Parts: sequence; structure tokens; C-alpha cells
Amino acid sequence: MAKVSFTAKRVREFACPTDKRQAFLWDTTAPGLGLRTTPSGKPAYVFQSVYQGKTLRITIGSPEAWSITDAQAKARELQRLIDEGTDPREKKRETLAKAKAVKEKQAAEAVTVAEAWQVYRAARASKWGEYHKRDHVKQIRPPGITKAGKPTKAGPLYYFMDKRLAELTPEVIEQWAEDEGQSRPTSARLGWRLFKAFLAWCGSRPEYRALLHGNPASTKATRESLGTPKAKQDVLLKEQLPAFFAAAQGLSSPTISAYIQTLLLTGARPGELLALKWEDISERWRSITIRDKDESKGGEDGTRTIPMPPYVWHLLAGLPRRNEWVFSSDTKDQPINPPRHRMGDVARVANVDGLSLHGLRRSFGSLSEWLETMPMGIIAQIQGHKPSATAEKHYRVRPLDLLRLHHERFEAWVLEHAGIEHDIAQQPGGLRVVTNNS
Repeated sequence: MAKVSFTAKRVREFACPTDKRQAFLWDTTAPGLGLRTTPSGKPAYVFQSVYQGKTLRITIGSPEAWSITDAQAKARELQRLIDEGTDPREKKRETLAKAKAVKEKQAAEAVTVAEAWQVYRAARASKWGEYHKRDHVKQIRPPGITKAGKPTKAGPLYYFMDKRLAELTPEVIEQWAEDEGQSRPTSARLGWRLFKAFLAWCGSRPEYRALLHGNPASTKATRESLGTPKAKQDVLLKEQLPAFFAAAQGLSSPTISAYIQTLLLTGARPGELLALKWEDISERWRSITIRDKDESKGGEDGTRTIPMPPYVWHLLAGLPRRNEWVFSSDTKDQPINPPRHRMGDVARVANVDGLSLHGLRRSFGSLSEWLETMPMGIIAQIQGHKPSATAEKHYRVRPLDLLRLHHERFEAWVLEHAGIEHDIAQQPGGLRVVTNNS
């Protein structure tokens, strides 16, 4: 191989003859250092030597980036590795791998809670109901302004969104819980439960696992700061049924009126009932398929099918079919929002202050105990409670007809004590309210 002493002029003017695929210029100063070029390509410094009896060649880089002195130093370094018994190519791969690992670690550590939260929601959305999805949106809602110009407070979990996932420690979350527990413990408790589930999911993902040390939200101090929710006692008594139904039927919105009455007569969760679609109702089998919060609350596919007793059937059949939702909004293609204010109006008119939407579900279970022949397992199955005993889990499989037998008795008992006369032979809408004296 012809060798020359590399100079800036020689390196700059070196070119490959057009009749050759490539040409080399070798340096006399640094053994193994060469300059390679092709007719159409740009020149590059290369290093060539013998390792374990075989020729190896490594590209160093372009003369535009490497000075002659630096290229010569690199060639000497590579030859020194060979002399020490190290393959320079393997060394280069290790260096690149380490650089890649460092880069990936830096990128992972830069991941914010908001970025991971979005990935989490996308991965889990198919397992969630509509209201569970909305909870995940509301909890991270930024502060804003209402149409009336009043400021709105950010959701409880908005505090974490701009933080890096690697920053989350028990101390950070405990301080958040202490602050939120003083101003809005109920919504903060919901946010805490959602956040714990989110961090548990992150801990199961290889891209996030190394950023967390256990689940930083699962600490005793956090739980104590948020407090324990008090058991709710709002429930309808038997003697309050006439006033309740009169108030519910007196609402200006037929949709909300039907929703509140159906909530009591089915014992469903408020969110489950709002998520009801017309396709979930079978008039042929007189049944309603409810999408549970998760599989443990109902069937194996996350749903449960309950009877549609006559009065409920008439209530639902009389609703307008504006879209796919049974309890549909008249302004948007979605269900109505939870009518908590209207429920409050009903409770005040009926003189049952404090009665909530979930209190109607509680009332279903409480009032059913007046029917001594109605098994508790029937009530639990209709309401979507987990079986509470071995016999219920493994030895009770109740068909829809058996549930209907008891459910229709319960509905008839409620209507009787509410003073509502309902002819099951009537077409939808053929309802009338009568007093107990009529």
C-alpha cells in the first residue's frame, strides 16, 4: 500500500478514479489510518488492521468532522485495543449500546405523569365503563372559567400531571393528600384510588417499572390524610313512597323522571343506568343488560342481565329515542348528566332530605326486606353484588325467569305502597296515579 504523510491539502484533493469502485490513501504517521473514497461518495477516515489473523476495517468518520490529528489519535487508540487483545468493533458496539441505554434512560426519566396517564387510559379504556372513563378525565381537568365567568378549580390529580413519573415519592403524594384532604376529601379519595391503580399499572410496564419504587401512593399516611368515608344512611322508608313517586313524576323532564323511578325499581348503580343503550333492552325477553363496572360485579363478560318488570318497561318505552342512549340528552348525542340537583328537588318535595341517587339503590335493597319470601341472593344478583357465600358462588344459578318472579313481586309491592295503580295490559304511557283512598 502506498503511504503518504497526511496533510490538509492531500486529504482535500484526494479523489477516486472514475474507473474504480473505491480508492484508499494511507497515512505514514499513524499505522492503519487511511482515507477511503468512491467516485460518487464523500471521503471518510478508516482504520485497517489484523485481529486474530483476519483483516478488519472500521470507519472513523468524515474529514469534515475529524481533523487529521484527531483521526491519527483514534487510529492509535484502535491499534492499542488490538494489541491488548480487544476487538475494536466489539468495543464500539458496547460504547454505542451504553450510549443508547443512557439516552433511553434519560428519555424514560423525562416521561411526565400526564404522558404516562394518556398511555394508561388508552390501554385500559376497553375495560372501563363510560363513567369510569369520565372520572379519569375529570380528575386531571385543568382550572378554567365557566360560561358565567367564574373560575373553576382543577381536578385533584391535575397537581401531578406536569411532574416526572420518576419524581413521585411517598412524601410527594402524602403532602398532596394532606392538602386535598382538608378541602375536598371525597373527590380526593376517588382520585387517590384511580392514581393507585395507575401507578400499579406503571409498575407492571417495563418502560416505567424502573422509574418507581413500589407504589408510592400506597402509604398509611396518605390513607389517613384523606380519611375514611362515612357509611351513608340515606334511604326511602315504606311510608315515604307515595310522596317520593309523586315528586318524581312531577318533574318537568320525562327522561329524568323515568330515570329516578327506574333507579329505585332496579337497584342499579346510577352510572350503570345512565350508560344503558336501547340495544341493551329486550322487549321479547323483557330484560335489561347492564354493563357492570367490572367482571366481579356481574357476569363473566362484565355485564349482568336483569328482568324488566312491567312498570319499568312502560317508563322506558315511553322515552323518546333521540339516539342510542335510553336516558338521552335533548341537546347532545350522549346520556343526560347525573341529575343530582333534580334528585335533591325530589327529596325536598318528598320531605326526604339528603336522599341521593345512590340512596335509591340502597333503598332497593332495604325495601326488599319487607318481602320475606324474596331471597337475599336474588337481591344481590339483580343489584350486581358479588356472591357473599360459597353456596351463592358455586351452587346457585338463577335463570332470568326466577329473577323476574321475585322482581315483579317487589315492583308490585312498591307500587301498591306508593299508591300507583298500573295495569300491566296497558300500552306504554297508560299510567295513572291514584291515592291510597281511591
